[in-house]
Amino acid sequence: MILRPPDVIPDPYEVLDERFTRLRGDDRLERIFTGCRWAEGPVYVASGRFLLFNDIPEDRTLRWDECTGVVGVFRSPSHHANGMTLDQQGRLVICEQSGRRVTRTEHDGSTTVLAERWEGKRLNSPNDAVVDRGGVVWFTDPPYGIISDYEGERADSEIGACHVYRVDPADGRVVLVADDFDRPNGLAFSADERRLFIADTRGGHIRVFDVDDDRNLTRSRVFAEISVGNPDGFRLDEDERVWAAAGDGVHCFDPDGTLLGKVKVPEAATANVVFGGAKRNRLFIAASTSIYSIHLKVNGLARIARD
Repeated sequence: MILRPPDVIPDPYEVLDERFTRLRGDDRLERIFTGCRWAEGPVYVASGRFLLFNDIPEDRTLRWDECTGVVGVFRSPSHHANGMTLDQQGRLVICEQSGRRVTRTEHDGSTTVLAERWEGKRLNSPNDAVVDRGGVVWFTDPPYGIISDYEGERADSEIGACHVYRVDPADGRVVLVADDFDRPNGLAFSADERRLFIADTRGGHIRVFDVDDDRNLTRSRVFAEISVGNPDGFRLDEDERVWAAAGDGVHCFDPDGTLLGKVKVPEAATANVVFGGAKRNRLFIAASTSIYSIHLKVNGLARIARD
């Protein structure tokens, strides 16, 4: 069944810097789906022109078809899946909160477990992931899936802290890359993969690290503070501006860290974003109960390395 036309929210922009006006596309924000308890982890699959996203408390992954607007269940149960991304072969990499693992869905539909333990201890509840050009998966591991049964399964942390890791699927070795986060969350690479941005939700900011030739993180510094709500997921555009989920919508930061403007969303909090559409100029936004989209005059980043 084809759904009714999307709800439209007019004039969603808040301009804080003149440079933001050049990025504005549609003067309307579209709500393309609603009915989630907590929408998260959107990933756009260009080969099929569809968007996958998670409703974590309902333990399901949903699929929105860009051509028809139809939404259906892609996977249930989803093991309270949160962040998702694609590797170079178009396989789906998933952070499973109740599974307490990072998995990959193969082309035949089977599941490969990429990471579930570090130094013999179970992970907390992997939250978000990115894949570099060498196929190495980087992921964050806060406790949101184990602090209650709402977004996972209540359990004690075996590690006792929240870290950032990488795992090479070739050998399965999970390597700790950052151990000084309170609640690590969203993460994304720069175009050349020489910098990695990571959100610290409880810290209220996004940090950026240099990445050396051995995939070690160095020279940590704060890239931007989130002024409303808490930082969660984010993505970069082709000019390396950061579009970050926040309490009142999506905050757009210049590469120098200046807050340029916002795409305001009429829900309690925004969780994550992803660029998609035929030209990667459609920003999809997971916010509380709904999925929104808006066309911009900027395209999402197509990394020149490791993606």
